[in-house]
Amino acid sequence: MQRLILILMLGLLASCASTRMPAPKVQLPALRLAPSALPEPLQLQQRLQFRFGSHERELDALLEADHDQVRLAVQAMGQTGVRMTWDGTTLEQTRAPWLPPQVRGERVLDDLQFALWPADAIRAALPPGWHLVDHGDTRRLEQGDTAWLMLDTDPDGRMRLRNLAEGYELMIESLDMEQAHP
Repeated sequence: MQRLILILMLGLLASCASTRMPAPKVQLPALRLAPSALPEPLQLQQRLQFRFGSHERELDALLEADHDQVRLAVQAMGQTGVRMTWDGTTLEQTRAPWLPPQVRGERVLDDLQFALWPADAIRAALPPGWHLVDHGDTRRLEQGDTAWLMLDTDPDGRMRLRNLAEGYELMIESLDMEQAHP
C-alpha cells in the first residue's frame, strides 16, 4: 500500500511539474485581511477541484478561522501538502517537498479571503485602480473595466473561483464541521 501511495504521489508530482504556470497577465493585489474582519468563526471541511488548462487536481482542505487566526491544511491523497496559519500579520506555512512551487500560500490565502471575507473588508484593502463588484452570489475583482478574479456561488453553496490573471479555476465545496457533528 505504501508503495502504491508513493507511486501515485510521484505521478502527481511529475504531472504538476510538467504544468508550468506562465507569468500572470496582471499582478493581483494582496488582500492580507485580518482574521478579525470575519463576522463569525469558520470551521469548514472542503473539497477543492483545481483546474489549470487541461490539468485537474482534487484536494481536501480543513479550514478554521476565528478572531485571532486562520488555519488551513490542504491534503492530496491523504498526505498534507501545505499547512498555513495567518494571524493578520504573519503568514506561516509548512510545505511538503512534493508540493509544486506554483501552489503558493500567499495566493491560497488571497483566494480564501476573496471568497469568504466581507466585501467591505476586501474593498478597504484594495490599492488605487482596483475595485470589487459584489452582487451577493457573484464577486469580481476588477482593474479598470477588466475582471481578473471572479467568484460565483451556487444556491447549494458550492463556489467557483476563476483567476483570469493566472489562468486557473477552483471549485470549492464546503461542509460546516460544526453542523456536520451535532
